[in-house]
Amino acid sequence: MAGNKVSVLFVCLGNICRSPSAEAVFRHKALELGLDIEIDSAGTAGYHKGAAPDKRSQAVGQDRGYSFKGLKCRKVHENDFEKFDFILGMDNKNIASLLEDCPEEYQHKISLFLSHCGSDEEEVPDPYYGGKRGFEYVLDLIEEASIGLVKKIQTK
Repeated sequence: MAGNKVSVLFVCLGNICRSPSAEAVFRHKALELGLDIEIDSAGTAGYHKGAAPDKRSQAVGQDRGYSFKGLKCRKVHENDFEKFDFILGMDNKNIASLLEDCPEEYQHKISLFLSHCGSDEEEVPDPYYGGKRGFEYVLDLIEEASIGLVKKIQTK
């Protein structure tokens, strides 16, 4: 771990829907529990660099009390692999992209986000081209996995 502070990076394709939602939810859960965790999100592609998260993601998240204030889309940086303790991909394509770019000595940090909970799902589906229900389902999965990840970090 980077010093004593645990650090978590959530990753999806464009850092516009899933990973910023995961960042907002996980930040909220960590704050509720008084945990000092460095939390960020990024995309494997830089399509939306500098943009705020998708308005639909924000609306669904804000309805559940999550803040997206200050979140801006960015691409995964080379130094992220060394910096973060947990690098959590939303789907297998994200994992493949991360592993392709990650130096071998840091590949153990990369895993699917949903592997940290007891979900029947393996991947967080991309809601970008769907409707509100897809964004709500993604948030359900993110909330479940965030609880599992918090428990894992607390036991370290």
